[in-house]
Amino acid sequence: MTRVAFLHTGAVVIAPVVEAARAALPDATFVNYLDDRIVADLGDGERAASVADRLTHLAGAARDAGADVVMLTCSSISGYAAPTAERAGIPVLRIDEAMADQAVATGTRIAVIATLPTTLAPTVALLRERAALAGAEPTILDEIVDGAFAAVSGGDRLRHDALVAAAIERLAAHADVVVLAQASMASAAESARVSVPVLTSIRPGIARLGELLTPGATTEGDAR
Repeated sequence: MTRVAFLHTGAVVIAPVVEAARAALPDATFVNYLDDRIVADLGDGERAASVADRLTHLAGAARDAGADVVMLTCSSISGYAAPTAERAGIPVLRIDEAMADQAVATGTRIAVIATLPTTLAPTVALLRERAALAGAEPTILDEIVDGAFAAVSGGDRLRHDALVAAAIERLAAHADVVVLAQASMASAAESARVSVPVLTSIRPGIARLGELLTPGATTEGDAR
């Protein structure tokens, strides 16, 4: 039986990720690893250097527990996929890669919205990487939604969603597609009234995972 390990930086995404994964891979086993200080530590000059080793240790633990593949569920750490795979000796996928590919295929004007700078920069970098592979040169607009992260951290999901939805509507007027850099922002998309696609990472990421783990498929080339 296939075993998939998810590496999370926030507990809020565990349930929706596992729910989507069970629907896509009903015969697989899933295990979750959480380090909920990584995002904060990425913004700390003294602690940021520890993140690479921490992810390697988590991926190594997953490997030792019998995992066939690891998936990073946070855009803030997607850039660590390749070195983590190399050091831990197990394929490491990025949940936001499929979303980035979809955005690049949708239009030449991509708006990226985040609530944290540590997530915005890696998402923009991923979009540019996937665009280059596709031979595209999109214009990328980006915005950090002031106050949204503080709101949700304080338990005010409604204010977070209202702030993010307003940003979606504002940037959508200048874009062909809107990308939400954090999976935890998905609930805000439901209340935004826009005429362009608003993309989040969980559904396309898990769909690609399912495709890769079907009989005869391989994770080679995506373990980065």
